[in-house]
Amino acid sequence: MRVLIVEDERALREALVDLLAGAGHEAVACSDGNHGCEAGLGQHFDLALLDLMLPGMDGIEICRRLSAAKPNLGIILLTARGAEEDKVRGLSVGADDYVTKPFGAHELLARIEAVGRRTATSTGPELLELDGCELDLGMCRATRGGSTQTLTAREAEILRYLHRNRTRAVSRGDLLEDVWEAPRSLQTRTVDMTIAKLRQKVERNPSQPKIVLTVKGVGYALGET
Repeated sequence: MRVLIVEDERALREALVDLLAGAGHEAVACSDGNHGCEAGLGQHFDLALLDLMLPGMDGIEICRRLSAAKPNLGIILLTARGAEEDKVRGLSVGADDYVTKPFGAHELLARIEAVGRRTATSTGPELLELDGCELDLGMCRATRGGSTQTLTAREAEILRYLHRNRTRAVSRGDLLEDVWEAPRSLQTRTVDMTIAKLRQKVERNPSQPKIVLTVKGVGYALGET
């Protein structure tokens, strides 16, 4: 994959370039937010690694602009430990995943590969209409009443997964294992946070969902067409 790295800490930036090159990826690195955003919008990348705290434009704003312009671009945020509010904000504006500093090389590469596989297969005319919302999963768009929202690649993959398994409810463990490609035993609020943001985009009334249903004691299921 061709990966954009936007990280102002020189030692970490150079280590990420070496790590990705060693794994067979092409890495382009920027040290500030303005140049990072410009590169992301002007060049082709399969995935972006964005630090949150950057000189110039911060990682959240870069994420928002890149995900709006390139909905199939995979985006992973590099966040500080305990920065849950930043993680929620990042997921809400288009990030597919986040990695908390300090992180291990194997964890980061696994997450990069997982997001890369999802975005590589997130093309095609996959159209659904649920509760008056038109969902174009290939183009990562949700349209209701003439208003269009951009979905992240992971949000589209959640809907795709729920549709494939529409005859049953799926657990958070199922989603972690098959969509996040993480261990199902992993203790995380990521699934619930991502579902909540997805509902804000696709539901007529997010507090009374008709598309992504909660099945008490099990997990989630897709509503009827």
